[in-house]
Amino acid sequence: MAKLLFVMTGAAYWTLKDGTRHATGYWAEEFAAPYKALTDAGHQITVATPNGVIPTVDMMSLRPEMAGSPQIALDLEETIRSAEVMRRPLHLADARLEDYDAVYLPGGHGPMEDLSTDADAGRLLTAALASGKPLAIVCHAPAAMLSTRIHGRSPFAGYRVTAFTNEEEEGVGLAKRARWLVEDELIGMGVDFTKGEMWKPYTVVDRNLYTGQNPASAAALAERLLKVL
Repeated sequence: MAKLLFVMTGAAYWTLKDGTRHATGYWAEEFAAPYKALTDAGHQITVATPNGVIPTVDMMSLRPEMAGSPQIALDLEETIRSAEVMRRPLHLADARLEDYDAVYLPGGHGPMEDLSTDADAGRLLTAALASGKPLAIVCHAPAAMLSTRIHGRSPFAGYRVTAFTNEEEEGVGLAKRARWLVEDELIGMGVDFTKGEMWKPYTVVDRNLYTGQNPASAAALAERLLKVL
């Protein structure tokens, strides 16, 4: 049995270019699909958030039309409701990489609000990347890589990665309202950004770094993790 740390956003909103707050959090599928696959395989999961805040699910992600069907939406909700670890998150500042075999970050727009500038996230991701342990990050969560920059330089520079694309942000109608876009910022940080078809599962592996493009990629990322754990 492996021990995994799920580093999750504590944000319930995302501040847009005009200063308004867009209700968000984590994306249901990106937590629930890997959580179920990994716990069903017998692995142990701990959730950590900035200041130990209980994560907020983006309610949009539980709409049947976004989840894929009414039944899938119900299944996601049931998985989240049954996940006791979500009700007592670890303070991210107290998370020690040596206690875990792998680290996973689910997305949603929330990480753009807090994890992108969180010093504890930057410390943990830098250590995870250097450790050789599997580090998996999906959708908007690669925004957390931005927190690893010191004097403008990041250890993720040169790594081949994927994340939620500019085209997908345009597809949900938020690209023009955003202060910045994940794809643009990662490219500016020096990663080798790659992408697949919009909304389709697409994952990239470079050394011990596993990234997924969008919500549909979360389950595929979990499958990759299961093979190496």
